[in-house]
Amino acid sequence: MDFNTARHFLISQTVAPKENLDTFFTRLTQGEPPVPGQVTSLLLALKVVFEGLRQEPTLDRQLAYALFLLSQESRQLFEAGRKSGVSWPPLLDEDLIRIARAAKSIFADEWQS
Repeated sequence: MDFNTARHFLISQTVAPKENLDTFFTRLTQGEPPVPGQVTSLLLALKVVFEGLRQEPTLDRQLAYALFLLSQESRQLFEAGRKSGVSWPPLLDEDLIRIARAAKSIFADEWQS
């Protein structure tokens, strides 16, 4: 996966979910778990974007918004689903923590595993 593909994937899974109803963000919004492999793909894309942005002084607004949705809003959707009785996959909680750390790493310019 190259930088442009990774960036597009992150945005398409969050900011522009209307194009595809099986996006990560749309599924969480609907109280559905991610599609198998979706979290792995997100984590890979986050790592590629991190590497591609090393030492860059700025981020574009659309990518920053996608990172915010992944790190903050996804957690809120998870918690809201949990409170309303959604039976999330057992590892999704940990996956969301990993996603948030990866997004934070991009802003901090320092990888946090």
